[in-house]
Order: sequence, then structure tokens, then C-alpha cells
Amino acid sequence: MFLPLLLAAAVSTAAPIDPSGFYDATHHWRKIKEPERVMQPLPDQPSYDAKQVREIAANVLLFQRANGGWPKDYDMLAILTEDQKKALRDSHPKTDTTFDNHTTHSQVDYLARAYVLLGDPAHRAACVRGFDYIVAQQYPHGGFPQRTPGAKGIAGLITFNDGVMIGCLTVLKAAAEQQPHFAWLDDARRAQAVDAVQRGLACLLCCQIKADGRLTGWGQQHDPVTFETVGARTFELACIAPGDTAEVGQFLMSVPAPSPEIVRAVDAAMAWLTKVKLTGIRVDRVPAPREEFVRHASDYDVVVVADEKARPLWARMVEVGSDRPIFASRDGIKRYSLAEVDRERRTGSGWYLLSPVRVVEREYPKWRAGLRPAQGGLLR
Repeated sequence: MFLPLLLAAAVSTAAPIDPSGFYDATHHWRKIKEPERVMQPLPDQPSYDAKQVREIAANVLLFQRANGGWPKDYDMLAILTEDQKKALRDSHPKTDTTFDNHTTHSQVDYLARAYVLLGDPAHRAACVRGFDYIVAQQYPHGGFPQRTPGAKGIAGLITFNDGVMIGCLTVLKAAAEQQPHFAWLDDARRAQAVDAVQRGLACLLCCQIKADGRLTGWGQQHDPVTFETVGARTFELACIAPGDTAEVGQFLMSVPAPSPEIVRAVDAAMAWLTKVKLTGIRVDRVPAPREEFVRHASDYDVVVVADEKARPLWARMVEVGSDRPIFASRDGIKRYSLAEVDRERRTGSGWYLLSPVRVVEREYPKWRAGLRPAQGGLLR
């Protein structure tokens, strides 16, 4: 009964909704060639400003498929032409929905915030449909596939890469905890979220990779039956993935009253990330003759340069057991140097990353210092 007053206050005080959850898909839409899309970007297609929440939310509604999910690799902030809008409306029955490239969970989160900010029932209805889609796609053991449970190939794997597993669990956790943007959610769905997060946490612990008897981190993809790290696309090898490990660790550190098992998992993951940190090198882009590839074009190359003053880096993929950085071209052959990878993949994938440094050096020590004895599981 107090929701209208709550919404009115939110409209008057809330800042623009952060659209960064859409940036990965935006990059793919604007920079990666994907002829299978139902519509293509125009040259220099304009975008809405982050302050234009109503317009962005209208786009999010337009992109939603009939089954409640969203297709990947479109720009939610693009100012669309009438022809593009028609193509989207005509494509609503398609079942190309996915969590890949930070898709679907980012739209659900945005619509939840838009509803609190604007009070539009259409945003609430679409958010609920998206929430139901997320819940329906979770494996009984708690993992999330890239696309569909039980599907063949990449689509059915438990996926950490590109924000799938942690993105879905973060939205569900917000709903379970009745965070402000989900305070309006009904009790039945909140109970579903609580259960989904509990099962998701159990899956995270099952997937943590052991090497030589010690817990390490998580891979980009895991087998939905054995929970072992596995490869996906030919250049994505079975590995331990520092970027995904940092993301999982960050999520586990957000759990209230973490169990001893969660504490042990985080401690081991942070110790492993510290062990595999790379120093004394930096990664440069250098000019190169423009070359057209199947999915992208490049007028630069990527090289690794010795630099004792460089910031710490982590490889995208690390070999299980040896802890050596590994790389691959589309031929799927494991290599131990970026220079051995062909230019198409050198410029088409990010092979080194900086993001774990914040988790390892700042967030983890703060979390460890504030730990209290475990008092049970998540969300009593």
C-alpha cells in the first residue's frame, strides 16, 4: 500500500541507473561482425545518455523475447530506427535467449531499478518474466548454463565466462535479500531466489578446481555432471581462469555469515591468484597493417613487453597443475606464449587482465579482517 509513496520518493532522489551491465553486449554489437543478428548497427548509430532511463527501459522491453529472456550482443542504449524496432518486434518469438556476454540478468536488474525509479507497471511485468526465465534455466545442482540446461556443446555447460554464473546469482541474491530495487518482489519469488542462491553456492564450491590436492580457482566453463573445468570454443581451453576466479571470490565474500567452507574456498582462491600473478611485463597495442577477419577487423597487433615497473597482470587462462599461462588460436592447439597465437586471436580476445588486483589486494584483506565466526548459511 505504501509503494506509490516509495516510488515517488525514488523518482525525486535516485541517480541515473548504471548501464555498465550492458557494455559487453554493446561492444559485440558495434565491433564484432555477427550476420546472424536480426538487425545490424548503422555507422555511428547514436546512443541514449544514461540519464534517459525511460528510453533505455523501453529498448530493454523491445529486445525481450516471448519466453522472458533476451538475445545477446545488442546495444540497449542504441537510438533505434523504426525499421530496427520492427525487426525486433517481429523477432519476439525467437528462442535465441541466453546469459552469454552479460545478457538477461543485466536486463532484469535494470528493469527492477527502472520500476522503482519510474513506477511503470510494464517494467515490473517484464522484470518478473525475466526473473522467472532465470530461475527456470538453473540446473537442479545450482549451476547456470550459457543458454539452456542439457543443451549440447557450449550452451549446456556451467558457465563462468562472460558473467553468466555470477551475474545470475547476483540478481537472485539481490532478490533474496530484498535489496531496495527488489523490495517489491512477491514472497513466492523471493523464496525461489533464496533457494536458487543456496543451490548456486553449493555448485560454486563443487566447481572449485583442485590441483595437487590443493584448492585453486574456477575455470571458464565446467562440466554440468562432473563439475570439472572444460574447454568451450576452440581457443578456450580447459583451464583455471583468474578473471572468473576473482569474480567468484568477490561474490562469495558478499555472503553474510559465510560458512567455513566458503571461507576456505575464498582463502584458497586468493592464495592461488597471488601465486599466479604476473609481474615485469606489460601488454601493448602496436600499429599494424589493417586486416579483415571473419568476425572483426584490426589495424593493430598485440605484443608482450618486458617492463619491471608495470602493474601486475594475470593471464586469461592458466594451466591446471603447472600454473603456466596458456593460449590458443582457433586451431585449439595449446601454446605457452601469446606470440605463438595468430593475429586473428591476438587481437580478437583479451589474453591478459588487471581486474583481479582490486579483489586480491583491497577487497580480500578487508573481508578477512572483518570475518566473524560462521553463524549459519545464507539468508535465514
